[in-house]
Amino acid sequence: MGGDGNRSYGHKKFTRSRSHFADRITADGRDGWPVTAGRYRLVVSRACPWASRAVISRRLLGLEDALPMAVADPVQDDRSWRFTLDPDGRDPVLGIRYLSEAYDRRESGYPGGVSVPAVVDVPSGRLVTNDYQQLTLDLATEWTALHRPGAPDLYPADRREEIDEVMAGVYRDVNNGVYRAGFATGQEEYEEACTAVFRRLEQLAERLAARRYLVGDTLTEADIRLFTTLVRFDAVYHGHFKCNRWKLAENPVLWAYARDLFQTPGFGDTVDFDHIKRHYYQVHTGINPTGIVPLGPDLDGWLSPHHREELGGRPFGGGTPPGPVPPGERVAARGRPA
Repeated sequence: MGGDGNRSYGHKKFTRSRSHFADRITADGRDGWPVTAGRYRLVVSRACPWASRAVISRRLLGLEDALPMAVADPVQDDRSWRFTLDPDGRDPVLGIRYLSEAYDRRESGYPGGVSVPAVVDVPSGRLVTNDYQQLTLDLATEWTALHRPGAPDLYPADRREEIDEVMAGVYRDVNNGVYRAGFATGQEEYEEACTAVFRRLEQLAERLAARRYLVGDTLTEADIRLFTTLVRFDAVYHGHFKCNRWKLAENPVLWAYARDLFQTPGFGDTVDFDHIKRHYYQVHTGINPTGIVPLGPDLDGWLSPHHREELGGRPFGGGTPPGPVPPGERVAARGRPA
């Protein structure tokens, strides 16, 4: 959120809100929202790790045409996510200035604030879902009729129990753990969260030392969820959130793993470091009141050789990588390593 909510970070106990709008878009339309090409609009911020999961999944699965995407300004104001990157400050499809307008059309007085990713029904302009945990699983399993030829199976049925177990630990201690550390209001609270972050990262490094991916020998939802935190680690979580026992670049296994994913089509080509840094350092005024955005770290290392292919594995299983990024969705050069 914007305004006073941003100044409250670090001054009140952090609790992540559950997604209030948990309708699902499914092949059979059982919640009233059937999978339909072009009906819905995915609203994201390239700064947000939760939204970035959906951006990566959508690209890997080839859903760009079926599920058009709107990108919000990484710097929010008092009304939260806004479309100031678009001409006239309005989303060209939904015709709204703020994502909150789609929320308001769905329900007034909703709890939990305005969050991304969000899926909006274009004909009605109403929010459908902001359930970031379920959304990408449904893209992988309910939208299959619209997947591109050669799309990977990101949530294979025979691996789901293991994937779910890995993702649960990653969410608790890493994805959400960095926020618990960064927004802690006291030393003990911070130390508990920070310790859990690095304990889990060390366990993940052990797991990945002899295997290329987290579960099986192909990319899965588990890798996407870990990547969106790792790619932000040195740029924002190490300094801004005080998760500074060591940098990602100082852990040989995780650094190589993260670079491997970054250099895989569908991952690094969705990352905008400029958006990431400006959002965290300029929006979270409760813990960075000056709003100064640091110059570092040096991002060139993301394109250096990682040698993870020596571990085997097939990124896309029996499928193929996604094609070129659509022209309208290419990340500005300043947001990526050269």
